[in-house]
Amino acid sequence: MKYRTFGRTGWQVSEIGYGMWGLAGWTGSERQEVDQALDRSVELGCNFFDTAWGYGEGLSERILGDLLKRFSDKRLYVATKIPPKNRQWPSKPDFALKDVFPADYIVEYTEKSLKNLGVETIDLQQFHVWEDGWAEQDEWKEAVTKLTQQGKVQAWGISVNRWEPDNCLNTLRTNLIDAVQVIYNIFDQAPEDNLFPLCRELNIGVIARVPFDEGTLTGTLTKESTFPADDWRSTYFVPENLNSSVDHADALKPLIPAGMTLPEMALRFILENPDVATTIPGMRKLRNVEANMATSDGKTLNPELIKELKGHRWDRTPTEWSQ
Repeated sequence: MKYRTFGRTGWQVSEIGYGMWGLAGWTGSERQEVDQALDRSVELGCNFFDTAWGYGEGLSERILGDLLKRFSDKRLYVATKIPPKNRQWPSKPDFALKDVFPADYIVEYTEKSLKNLGVETIDLQQFHVWEDGWAEQDEWKEAVTKLTQQGKVQAWGISVNRWEPDNCLNTLRTNLIDAVQVIYNIFDQAPEDNLFPLCRELNIGVIARVPFDEGTLTGTLTKESTFPADDWRSTYFVPENLNSSVDHADALKPLIPAGMTLPEMALRFILENPDVATTIPGMRKLRNVEANMATSDGKTLNPELIKELKGHRWDRTPTEWSQ
């Protein structure tokens, strides 16, 4: 496993982290299997785990808390998120800060996360949605400052809304944010335009989420794929999205180098970017943990391939199904 410096925190984090959304809120998550997968990731050098209260209303945090107990001798970095008070994902420009992240609510949910995780301090506390229009409002700043001074949070981050990588730039300039979590993959290259250069300038840690485009870049989806009604993907992969996603993934298949899989190529594309500190694939199966962790070996993609992959950028705009 290779490690990268997480912005100005100075943390040395595994360049392949662990996204824990799929452990609570998607179908097919058996607790014993989940724990085995998490344990294996630590054995393979993973030390960065991204969860949220919103993943199973604290269940994913508690699963992570148990992992921390099992590996109390290792330094594992914990990132979690405060859910929006109005429970609306993503936020909208007309939402008022007082309805999404009032100060007392930020404190309340940080306390809940501390309890779920079984820790006295959270390494990285993130806002699970964000609007850059809130940048200069004092209420969130006061809560952030208070919790930091109390030692309950070490660093703060923003999880940027899907396909809105610029919807945080002014907030980053407040100097109160240490990290940004953004969708970045072969299709979603827009963060390279404005967000990554600013993060480089301000020394802000970048977490690349959704490396497989919610499964499209695993190459396993077809135009006939369906999901149970209680699985989040059933509302995301509506026909218009599923059909075009499969078409875009199929267009990549001729480019996959011999001996490589599409998921491996997808992860290696992200790791080629030095602005990314860590990427956080969701993993529920042992085989996926082992395959994903193995991509952190320092090997690079052919420059010609990288150039071709750049041409598969797919700019999308938020719609009613893209939460």
